[in-house]
Amino acid sequence: MKKVKGRMDECILVCVYYGPNGERLIRRGSKIANMLNCPLYILTVDPRPYDEFDAEKSDYVEHWRELADELGAEEFILKDNEKRPSAKVIADIAYHYNVTQIVIGETAQNRWEEITKGSFVNVLLREITFVDLYIVSVDRTIKSEEDEIYEKGVRCFLVKDGEGGYQLSFTLSKRSCFEGIFYKEIGTDFNTGVFKIVVSGKNCQVHVTDNKIMEPEKLPTCS
Repeated sequence: MKKVKGRMDECILVCVYYGPNGERLIRRGSKIANMLNCPLYILTVDPRPYDEFDAEKSDYVEHWRELADELGAEEFILKDNEKRPSAKVIADIAYHYNVTQIVIGETAQNRWEEITKGSFVNVLLREITFVDLYIVSVDRTIKSEEDEIYEKGVRCFLVKDGEGGYQLSFTLSKRSCFEGIFYKEIGTDFNTGVFKIVVSGKNCQVHVTDNKIMEPEKLPTCS
């Protein structure tokens, strides 16, 4: 049975993205909604149209849809082919459904994107000043292949070298051309690994060997 708004007039929105933590977020949001006896909505946003999703993403969406029905959510909302920033989409949905509490996962944005694009949480808070935001920790046992190969990413910069290429620098200076995140390979004493940056709105990564960028042609011209 669908819930009607309780005496506290609360409304929960759970925002999920693709991965194994989506179900955990939905169940956490459902518990909050049950405690407050209020409506629950579940939202996922994707810039691509649904018919272009791969099999894995489609499976996640269908599983979440079934879970929404199982838990008595008011609606599972899929905003596909969405060109607006996710924070604006979430804000619009929150306004439309009179949402008072939003649940998201702590890895809604990875570390290097947060530094190069700005914190997703801060952007979201600017868009929705009228709601409470719950950031749920993810399962620490779930690690990506990258996490197992590289150390924790650190902020760094690229500066031009004397050979027309670039070198890593961990200090911001007038010579700095690009800012991004460096992931050092585990088990090496040298600055060898991967440097990641956002170029024209797209993710770009280049390999680093002993401080030197090995694929400078992938980077735009430094202004």
